[in-house]
Amino acid sequence: MASAAPQPSSQTAEETPGFVDAFLHEFPAPLSPESPLPWRVPGTVFSQEEVEGELADLVMGFLGSRSAPPPLAACLAHEAVSQLLQTDLSELRKLPEQEDEDEEEEKAPVTLLDAAGLARSLFTWLWEACSRWQKQVPMAARAPQRQWLVSVHAIRNARRRMEDRHVCLPAFNLLFGLSANAARHPELPSNPAGALRAAFGRTDEMFLRKAKREQLQSGTTGVCALITGKTLHVAWLGDSQVVLVQQGQVVKLMEPHRPERQEGRPSTLVPPPIPASRAVEDEKDRIEALGGFVSHMDCWRVNGTLAVSRAIGDIFQKPYVSGEADVASRELVGTEDYLLLACDGFFDVVPHQDVAGLVQGHLLRQQGSAEHVAEELVAEARERGSHDNITVMVVFLRDPQVLLEGGAQGVGLSEPETSSPPRS
Repeated sequence: MASAAPQPSSQTAEETPGFVDAFLHEFPAPLSPESPLPWRVPGTVFSQEEVEGELADLVMGFLGSRSAPPPLAACLAHEAVSQLLQTDLSELRKLPEQEDEDEEEEKAPVTLLDAAGLARSLFTWLWEACSRWQKQVPMAARAPQRQWLVSVHAIRNARRRMEDRHVCLPAFNLLFGLSANAARHPELPSNPAGALRAAFGRTDEMFLRKAKREQLQSGTTGVCALITGKTLHVAWLGDSQVVLVQQGQVVKLMEPHRPERQEGRPSTLVPPPIPASRAVEDEKDRIEALGGFVSHMDCWRVNGTLAVSRAIGDIFQKPYVSGEADVASRELVGTEDYLLLACDGFFDVVPHQDVAGLVQGHLLRQQGSAEHVAEELVAEARERGSHDNITVMVVFLRDPQVLLEGGAQGVGLSEPETSSPPRS
């Protein structure tokens, strides 16, 4: 979830110097070569194309765990990663393992960098930034920001491993050009939905190269929401989903990618009409046209294996499992209550039409406090029998207290009429 936001906060200017002082009190000097890293590095090597995103995610997670104000965290991450990338990284290079010479065509050599060495250098640049900013914090890092109220909760549940990941970037603009494939896409200012689709495609390509290099067979679904001005853009692959609740009505924003999906129709998301996603493609027909098949084995599956028809990765099921995301856009009119983004561990047991009632019930019991609403929704999914990983993120577009005082206008499922031809 990335956005600008509707509710101004004056806390940032007050919190920023205090955070910097606390950081330098905890870390009075850069780490020595023998000191343990204060964060867990995801992997042993990064390819050159992965470095920016991996390091930005690493430092943002670290600063978030220490409750850094979002604008300050974004500015510090931008400063630390930018400075690191301007240095000579050749001493951190690792030789890739030899691959079988059965490639159809020669590929450009892959530059791999030592992940732990990068992380240690990154911390040094972060410390340097905090040391400088203790005297004078840049205006961008201490300016009041307008922020969403976001409630997030995630659990491993009965699975052996936690495989879900989530991220919320309320200060997205301060990370622009650094933290994600979408941010670097030239079409982001003029065509955000197209930039999101291209970012999913780029991420899939990068992961497929990584999977081939490291002999990985895994994959992932994904869903994201981006708010630019008064427009909501969503993009997705697979069966992770996002729904919008507007005046107590659940508005369906998307069609998840399942193998059995047929005879889809456009999901128009706007009144007044603006171009939205292209028509929903029949997934079953697409898979069969490529020579694959869809069969039922406890649920519908692609080639008897995966229960989703689009995903990042899953190299051995390409092209039947597509890496092309769907996107859609909707004009916001000010009466929207909140967005709910969740994985299949939630939506497999909680229908869309139940969402508004569950959230409203929580607000009633908590007298308008929404801080722990995601936790209650996760618990509800578990009570209904979900054994999967469960992640829920609720992004309030209006003050929960206002929603409580106004009450739900109606609880159910709403699908706005289609009134304009879709486009890609």
